[in-house]
Amino acid sequence: MSAEGHIVVLNCGSSSIKFGLFARPAEGGDPPRQADWRGQVQGIGGPKATLDLGDGSPARPLQLDAAHPYVAALAVIRTEVLRWLAGRPIAAVAHRVVHGGPRHFAPVRVDAALLAELKGLIPLAPLHQPFALEAMEILLRERPDLPQVACFDTGFHHTLPVVEQLLPLPYAAYERGLRRYGFHGLSYEYMAVALAERHGPLAQGRTLVAHLGSGASLCAMQGLQSVATTMGFSALDGLMMGTRTGALDPGAVLYLMEIEQLTVQQVGQVLYHDSGLLGISGLSADPRVLLAHEADEPRAALALQLYVRRIVREVGALVAVMGGLDLLVFTAGIGEHSAVLRQRIVQALAWLGLALDEAANAADAPVISAPGSAVRVAVEPTHEEWISARHAARVMT
Repeated sequence: MSAEGHIVVLNCGSSSIKFGLFARPAEGGDPPRQADWRGQVQGIGGPKATLDLGDGSPARPLQLDAAHPYVAALAVIRTEVLRWLAGRPIAAVAHRVVHGGPRHFAPVRVDAALLAELKGLIPLAPLHQPFALEAMEILLRERPDLPQVACFDTGFHHTLPVVEQLLPLPYAAYERGLRRYGFHGLSYEYMAVALAERHGPLAQGRTLVAHLGSGASLCAMQGLQSVATTMGFSALDGLMMGTRTGALDPGAVLYLMEIEQLTVQQVGQVLYHDSGLLGISGLSADPRVLLAHEADEPRAALALQLYVRRIVREVGALVAVMGGLDLLVFTAGIGEHSAVLRQRIVQALAWLGLALDEAANAADAPVISAPGSAVRVAVEPTHEEWISARHAARVMT
């Protein structure tokens, strides 16, 4: 790792790439929490790709090669990063990798063997895995001297007890790697750091974190370690999401294939892209759009009702597993910014003794529960990029 320079963090999704640059820490230390610079390319593969350089200026339209839009987007980011660095070195590149499979939990240096192994996990996370690997492959080919570190979203959940890892399939399936892994681990790992700082000993108790974004999951923590989570073998499990089903009776999948004669690819399209808030509403995967139309669009209202209901159902299950609840935390895009949905979720959980401070909730305050609430309710911004930068710094030390 370079004695100077920046750690570049890449978070590659199917249609967007977020990037952040963190100053290399002093020997043995962690990078600063605040990125020196960050930005993103959005709309990759679509007609309106844009580049946002995080400087407050409007996003810039991009013309990406239609045949290879992802490669073109990575090239744009490389150009902008090198321009911003102005000759200063890159110390390492950290990648968010959604799935590490049964072997990889700790962050690890990227090489050709690891890349080949992770490609085998693409079917388990098709919305994210192939794109992170594409970025790694390009850098391995073009800059083999540049250290790269893979940071796994499944890693934080390595503390799950075996009973939480098992799927009720023949045990040989577990031995082959068919098990519940859990996801959003980089977000939950940051929560373990931030909640201890903000809430002290309370966070060490029975804590439930709701990561609510376009993808969504819950994580039950005790001692700030994962003990149960809603996503399992794949990122399709658990909560209803923007376009994904969440937990679904497998008989419905068999019906789609056997009776409606959908192919495997068509079923994948339904489960990953055509369901969730978008599928029920027929309008949008964005709760902000649905909230604006729920008064006059019955299906928008129904989608939001089901979204909240599924969260409340899963909260109840995880509270039962932990034997109670001390701290409920909302994070990620919806969790951090949708006061309306937080209010509806907390109201439905009033039986647990939760009480909301309406003014604090409207302000997205760090603590949004009322003084008399039996459970503290909090809002905590997540910071997956910093966790990835910290991992890179530690691996390369």
